[in-house]
Amino acid sequence: MPNASSWSASSPLLLLWEDSSGTRIFLSLLYAVLAISGTLSNVMVIYLVFSFKKLQTTSNAFIVNGCAADLSVCALWMPQEAVLGLLPPNSSSLRSVEYRLLRGGLLGLGLTVSLASHLLVAFNRYVLITKLPSVYQALYQRRHTGCMIGLSWALALLLVPLLPGLWTPGSGQQPPPRQTDGSSRYTALLLALAVLGQTALLLHCYLGIVRRVRGSAKRVSVLNFHLLHQLPFPAAPPPPRRAQRRLSSVSVLLLCCVFLLGTQPLVWVSLLGFFLRPAPPALQAASWLLLCSLSALNPLLYTWRSEEFR
Repeated sequence: MPNASSWSASSPLLLLWEDSSGTRIFLSLLYAVLAISGTLSNVMVIYLVFSFKKLQTTSNAFIVNGCAADLSVCALWMPQEAVLGLLPPNSSSLRSVEYRLLRGGLLGLGLTVSLASHLLVAFNRYVLITKLPSVYQALYQRRHTGCMIGLSWALALLLVPLLPGLWTPGSGQQPPPRQTDGSSRYTALLLALAVLGQTALLLHCYLGIVRRVRGSAKRVSVLNFHLLHQLPFPAAPPPPRRAQRRLSSVSVLLLCCVFLLGTQPLVWVSLLGFFLRPAPPALQAASWLLLCSLSALNPLLYTWRSEEFR
């Protein structure tokens, strides 16, 4: 039976030594598809925002920040996983500690900034809809927006040295020391609590938007901001008020469901491993894969209902 010490160093998503060649080829193809689709979609969003002045808004600045972080995962990390999954488990390239830490750093940096960008976008939209225009303009000046983006990267750079231990617990030949394993457990707990807190804040923002839109359509109409076209709500032509509220709620619900599907499995697998017993390696790997797949889906989540992007 596979256990934690049998996890291979070949992937931060922890492929097993016992995995068949068919499984490894399937995962490599999956990484390749996510890498290509995620890279193209993220690059396209960045290109559109920089090419059209109409799209150069505060909310889109946070979206571009997330796309740049997602490129660290889709364009730099996933292609390596697609190739490494095809190599034999005893390959010398897979046993290099420095190389594993580099891959782990790319993944940790991209995911941390991406999750922070999700929260920045949600909070930006929340302030835009629920607060006075003067409050929004004072909070989201160009200097303040740049500081928020810079802080997201600074936070990621501080956390990156802690994160690789989550998915590089040691080679399959030599189990990690007890103190390293304990450190990884506490780091996993910290990660789970951070993602859980970020998710709670994100849901609070979007549910607050839904309550305000459903409760007062007039409140939304008097906000004379072209940023409203970036919201996951229909922009033009406006449908009847009741249908508009229904579509608004469904759009936000879909966005939140996709985000929860990508993040929550890792949260609860980590909490389960800390308080009860470690989840099966395959389940842990699947939870990481879901989280990483968000990097390829994020551009679609924030542009698919936008008339300006279309």
